[in-house]
This record gives sequence, structure tokens and C-alpha cells, in this order.
Amino acid sequence: MADLIATSLFYEVAALLVLAAAVGLLGLLLRQPLIVSFIAVGILAGPAGLDIARSSESIDLLAELGIAILLFLVGLKLDLQLVRTLGPVAVATGLGQVLFTSGIGFGLCLALGLPPMASLYVAVALTFSSTIIIVKLLSDKREIDSLHGRIAVGFLIVQDLVVIVAMVVTSAAGAGGGASSDAGVPRIVVGGLAMLAIVGVFVRFLATPLVERLARAPELLVAFAIGWAALLAAVGGYVGLSRELGGLLAGVSLASTPFREAIAARLATLRDFLLLFFFIALGAGLELGTLGEQALAAVVLSAFVLVGNPLIVILIMTAMGYTARTGFLAGLTVAQISEFSLVFTALGVSLGHVASPVLGLVTLVGLVTIALSTYMITFSHQIYGWIEPWLEFVTLGSPSREEGFDSPLGSDVDAIVFGLGRFGGAIAQRLTARGAHVIGVDFDPVALQCWRERGLAVAYGDASDPEFVATLPLARARWVVSTVPDHATGVTHEDHRVALIQALRGHGYAGRIAVTAHREEDGERLRARGADLVLLPFHDAADQAVDLVVTGARPERLAVVEPSDQEELEP
Repeated sequence: MADLIATSLFYEVAALLVLAAAVGLLGLLLRQPLIVSFIAVGILAGPAGLDIARSSESIDLLAELGIAILLFLVGLKLDLQLVRTLGPVAVATGLGQVLFTSGIGFGLCLALGLPPMASLYVAVALTFSSTIIIVKLLSDKREIDSLHGRIAVGFLIVQDLVVIVAMVVTSAAGAGGGASSDAGVPRIVVGGLAMLAIVGVFVRFLATPLVERLARAPELLVAFAIGWAALLAAVGGYVGLSRELGGLLAGVSLASTPFREAIAARLATLRDFLLLFFFIALGAGLELGTLGEQALAAVVLSAFVLVGNPLIVILIMTAMGYTARTGFLAGLTVAQISEFSLVFTALGVSLGHVASPVLGLVTLVGLVTIALSTYMITFSHQIYGWIEPWLEFVTLGSPSREEGFDSPLGSDVDAIVFGLGRFGGAIAQRLTARGAHVIGVDFDPVALQCWRERGLAVAYGDASDPEFVATLPLARARWVVSTVPDHATGVTHEDHRVALIQALRGHGYAGRIAVTAHREEDGERLRARGADLVLLPFHDAADQAVDLVVTGARPERLAVVEPSDQEELEP
């Protein structure tokens, strides 16, 4: 088999793709991002493993094209007005985390014996977190629209802007330092200015009409985008700037067109495919014999990223008036380095600023932090429940931003609704429309502000906190409804519901309790634990939709509960 692979590049690539699919499936079962799996493929396919990846020039070519497409997509999404829309907490947290991480990381690297230039590159690489991985994990947990999810996405975008600045500065430094004579610098300057002038003219007069015409044939639009990214990447390399900077500039030149989102969506899969070869080349190029010498540095730097980065975010956010819980959940999203960390360090190696062992160190830190942080983010609420007692010693301020809501607890109340998402908010709104006095409870101040502006009485609180539950006007409430989604509390979804039921009954609540479930078997268990009513949103909505289809008429009122319930969820 090895001889067959050696005779043809096609067989080699086919073997790599099959191996990538197999290892990727294993990584999926272990809940690992594909970056980890693909680097593992490179190690397995490299000289120290199966020795499949032999055509290094061809693989490097595909890897360089993948990086060009990656930076093209980064430039394509660059909005020069973006920072204004992020909000002060995202900007302050993003920039603060970058500054503190790079500063402390630089000191750690020097203490570990790394040269100053290598320390600088590693310190900067430690500041970048993977937006792709974080958004995927938050989306899977349905927390992308939560308070900590929105803040995390905001400061990850700030990090992406810092990536762009770092790449530009590094490319410029490499271009200047790589000039072999005094005549080399003028050539680079003239070439760079010429590129900017051509791109400026293109953006001003040609970009939008050209893309609009190409959009009539989507396949042609994709071909043009790839060709444009590759062309400017090649020109950037030719004039003395980096190919990465050329690809970035190509994306910026199309960012103002109305079809940038369509282009980005169509190229995302191609980017992921080509980056596979970058990670394979990265893994295959690791010298496993020297990794043992970097074990101590990798452990220290990984611990700093896994613990220090979240702690920095917690300190910044609590100083700005957010709770330790929100700061912790947002901080876990920076407990890993990203693919940009590897690309940035690889750029330093190609420019001769650092040696290849530095890239191996950053890769090792990436493997450790990405693998472990994935589980940390997945089980973030459980981890918070374990370490909550210790967080009060590191917070810097009072949670004024999340507690600045007038308490409605002294008002008349018929129902208390926990969770003001789409389902819970709809229930609270409809009960209020029927004359019920409702208190809405949530730990997202943005949601509370939204519903308070609509006239709903709201309170900031956590359904998993028994002490908060005791402060509610339980004696006057006929119903307590919990629509808190999965993973939104410090315990599992079923445990949260059971804990709420037990807390309510323990504080003498004699009314009825309704909780949500997504599976009928969960509903039976919750009824056995004391729930009077289990709401099945998808099942109930499907039943009502079937009724509408069969009867052909709208019902007189919106049913909130099942017809078999003895008492309606209304006053």
C-alpha cells in the first residue's frame, strides 16, 4: 500500500482524506473540534507515523491556498464601523484580555528561556481564541443569544480585528527586514502603495457592478472570488509583502459589496477543506523527538491559557459591574488558542523571525487547550457550580449592571415565569394580555430590559438559587412556570427542574408548578417528582397546528396547556 501511495499524488491525497474522515469521526465522538483531529491526522500521516504525507510541496501549496482563502474571508467580513456596534464591555474585555494575556505571556516565555522574539510571537499567539469553535459550541448549547454568549462573540470579534493588525504589522516587519539591499525597501513600498491604489479604484468603481453581474451565475461568482484571493495573494508575495496580507486585502476589497455574505457562505466549506492540508502539514512537520523538550513550557503556557485567560476576563467584567457567573461563562470562551495562532506563528517561521520549534510549541499548546476547553465550555455550568465559592475572592466590583432592576416582588402576582426567552416570554405576554399579574424572572439583564420596556414586571434572578426562590411572593402566586432552556443553569436541565420544584415546596409554596420538557419520557419523570404540568413546546405546537389544518379555522384563543389539564394556566 505504501508503494502504491508513493507512485501517485492522487493515491496519497485519497489516503489522507480517508484518514482525516476516520480520525475526524473519532474526534466527533469525543466532542473535539476538527482542528485537533486534523493535526492528529498530520502526526499519523507524517514520517513518525504511517509516512503517507510525502508530497510536501503539493500539500504546502494546498495549505497556502487554504490560508489565503481563510484571510480572504476574514477581510470579507471586516466592517470598519464594527467596533462602534460591539458595546463597551466587548471592546474593553477584548482589548484588556489581549493586553494582559500578551504581557503576562511574554514574561512567562522569557522565564521559560525563550528568546525575546520567540517570546513575543508566542505571547501574541496566546491571545487569539477560535471564533469558529466558540460560536459552534455556544450554538449547540443554545447560549449564543444569552448575555455571556453575546459578550463573548463581541470580544472575539475584537480579537479578530487584533489578528488583522498583528498580521499586517508582522508582514510589514518581515518585508522590511527581508530586503537584501537598500533598493528592496523602495520596491516594497512602491509595490504596496500600487496594490492599495489598484484595490481602491476597484472598490470605488468596479467591485459592486462586477459582483452583481457575476452573481447571476453563482458558480462563476465563487470562481472569481477564489481567483481574486489567489491573485492578490500572489501579487502580495511578489512585491515583497506576504501572501497572507494579499489574501486579506482581497477580502477587504469585496467587503462593501451586497453579496459578501453569499460569497462567504459558499467559500466556507472550501476553506475548511483546504485548511485540512494546512493542519496536516503542521502535524506532519512536528518533530516528535523535540516535543518532549518543550513539555514543561507547553504545560505552563497551557495552564496559563486555561486558567489565566478566563480569570483575566472575570476580573475585567466584574470590575465593569457584571456578576462572577456571567464573567466566568464568558471567560471560558478564551480558554484556548485558535487556528489564527498557528497561522500567525507559521507566518513568523516563513519570514525567518522564529525557528520551527516555536511553531511546534504553539501547536502543542493549541492541542492541549482546544481539547480541554471544549469540555470546559460544554460543562461550563457544572464547573461554575463547583468553583462558585472561590470566585467571590477574585471579583473586583458589585454586579451593578445585572442588578439595576426595580424589584416587583411586592406587587400582586398570579404567575411567576422563569426564563424570558421566546417561549417563556410568549407565555408571560399572553397571560398578561388576559389580565393576569405576571412576574418574569431571568438572569439576562438585556432580556429583562426588553420585557420591562414592554410593560412586564421583571426581576433579576436564577432559578437554580434556592435563596432567591425564597424571596419571591410565593404565597400569592397560583402558578410558577419554568421555561429555562437546557444548560442555562448551574446543573443539568432535569436536575434544575427538580431542584426548583423541591425549593418551591420546601418554602411552603402550595400553588401549581409547570415546567418544560422536550421529550415525553422526561415529562413522566418530572410529574413523578412533583410537577403539576409539563409543557412540551414542540409537541403542543404540533398538536395545535394539526387542529388548525384539520378544522381549517383559527381557535378562539391560544391554548397554553393541554386540554386534559384540570385547571387552565390563567386567573
